[in-house]
Amino acid sequence: MKNNIILIGFMGCGKTSIGTRLAKKLSYTFLDTDALIIEKAGQSISEIFESDGEEYFRNLETDILKELNVKTDRAVISTGGGMPMREENKELLRSLGHVIFLDASKDAILKRVEGDTKRPLLAYENKEERIQELLSIRLPFYKSCAHTVIDTSDKSFYDVINEIEQCMDNSFKVV
Repeated sequence: MKNNIILIGFMGCGKTSIGTRLAKKLSYTFLDTDALIIEKAGQSISEIFESDGEEYFRNLETDILKELNVKTDRAVISTGGGMPMREENKELLRSLGHVIFLDASKDAILKRVEGDTKRPLLAYENKEERIQELLSIRLPFYKSCAHTVIDTSDKSFYDVINEIEQCMDNSFKVV
């Protein structure tokens, strides 16, 4: 297993916020797959969804994962919320390093994404219903992809970071 930490989970679970802080603490590089896709495509995620559709975006996610698998070590990688939905991506994520599912309750997610207009999958009048719908589909994929699950609902960034460090077993050592 490569010496990377991959953070997966639903939007608003803390992947980017926790990932940037964890990377700094470990002196690792921080990578955000959504940011890499935006850079590669030259468009925002909303623009990609609007102009080329979700399937095209999902293909870009897989391409980014393949690139990261070739060249990435000693990184904390924050992924898009839908990335583990493809079987191919699940295998790529697990081969890239230690996959941690940052779980959060529906209520915590709703509170965290309230007022956010940049998430195309939440561009619905009833965000709570949409979050519940997506969570019910995605949770089994997150759980089957992860080496470790951590609930972030009522924890500070630093509590989650400490829990990540404590859960790393002998098969994954930070060097």
